[in-house]
Amino acid sequence: MPDRTLTAADDTLSATPPAAASPHVDAGDAGYRKDLKSRHINMIAIGGAIGTGLFLGAGGRMANAGPSLFIAYAVCGVFAFFVVRALGELVLYRPSSGAFVSYAREFMGEKGAYTAGWLYFLNWSTTAIADITAAATYAHFWAMFSDIPQWILALIALAVVLAANLISVKYFGEMEFWFAIIKVAALVAFMLVGIFLIVTSHDIGGHTPGFSTITDNGGIFPSGVMPMLLLIQGVVFAYASVELCGVAAGETENPEKIMPKAINSIMWRVGLFYVGSVVLLALLLPYTAYSGDQSPFVTVFDKLGIPGAAGVMNLVVLTAALSSLNSGLYSTGRILRSMSLSGSAPKFTGVMNKGGVPYGGILLTAAFGVVGVGLNYVMPGEAFELVLNFASIGIIGTWAMIMVCSLLFVNRSKEGRVTRPGYRLPWAPYTQIVTLVFLGSVLVLMWMDGGISRTTINCLPLIALMLVGGWYLVRKRVAAAADAPKA
Repeated sequence: MPDRTLTAADDTLSATPPAAASPHVDAGDAGYRKDLKSRHINMIAIGGAIGTGLFLGAGGRMANAGPSLFIAYAVCGVFAFFVVRALGELVLYRPSSGAFVSYAREFMGEKGAYTAGWLYFLNWSTTAIADITAAATYAHFWAMFSDIPQWILALIALAVVLAANLISVKYFGEMEFWFAIIKVAALVAFMLVGIFLIVTSHDIGGHTPGFSTITDNGGIFPSGVMPMLLLIQGVVFAYASVELCGVAAGETENPEKIMPKAINSIMWRVGLFYVGSVVLLALLLPYTAYSGDQSPFVTVFDKLGIPGAAGVMNLVVLTAALSSLNSGLYSTGRILRSMSLSGSAPKFTGVMNKGGVPYGGILLTAAFGVVGVGLNYVMPGEAFELVLNFASIGIIGTWAMIMVCSLLFVNRSKEGRVTRPGYRLPWAPYTQIVTLVFLGSVLVLMWMDGGISRTTINCLPLIALMLVGGWYLVRKRVAAAADAPKA
């Protein structure tokens, strides 16, 4: 691509050729230990793409939309891959534990970094509330925990995951590694059993699995196309934390070798585990057999009458909730530190311990989890759904900021101000634009869905007002932080 011709307005660039310009330096990247290995990053990528949205949420969504749910997972999976691929290109350009917040600071300024960071915190602080309560609820499945109050189980779950995060990044990596192993093993086992049942036409609770399960029960769209479209918001939540591997890149050696492999594998994993599992669920039982009160995988094994299967799958779902909580504490700790050192987050969120862990930000997110225990005690059903909707807003906002940063990065590369790495988001800038349009359409679908989803969308002006108000509170500290290195 030919270089841009410099004009009089570009005098400041003429002394130093664009290709020689030094990359942006983020103060928030200092102090971290490069303790995450290739196996950790690969499993973090898997764990980020497989969570409670599949293990638990797929049941209720299948009951509402029928077999067409696999289309929603496939479409959202493609856009999730675009997002993480765009982030991957930025990571290869400049690895940073501040991830998209750091890139927003470079390409959009401090206001962009401030907005990206707090939207991400909105996502994980509300998700932590859901995760900690879900973990306690799943633990009650076993008789040995049934007499223990839910709030105690929730605090135990939070304490265990919090301790692992506070000690060192190595403990976080190991915990996430084994969480991912459990989730993948469970899905592989289910898919092998499911394929066997279909090939052998094995009876499942009086029903013979196969394509007739779909054709004899209303086809792919038994309730029409609209129910599937309205579920897309929940499916987007199912893919939350795919961006986690971008945050983890700042604490690994040789990210330029590890990250492309981990990110590229997300696409086939999504196709295999998400879409493949939902297709199998649709072939094994009529969609009316599933419900939002039970994991669809447990439903299948219950119909088969396999002893202990429900308990095993409940352990997997519990693992998925703990994995999500683990990821949220880790990533928000790093994001908040990047923001703190630039003045847009409280000072205490920027402090690190001797193990190179930004414990201030981690403790702030954990505090919201504790608040969530009380919130779910007061209004259990409504609060749970409400926090998930607000988490979806945070996810959509985070993904949008990543794509905007990617778009600005590509534009700067065309101007010759930065150099794109060999690992790139394909079909840029059209990919970013289409993804942003998709994310905007998800907000429209949330409003059309009515109920709590519409209430959440109606709160967007309030969220915007809080962001604006917060900016006016921190802008002097942001300006002081920006001037400090020059002093």
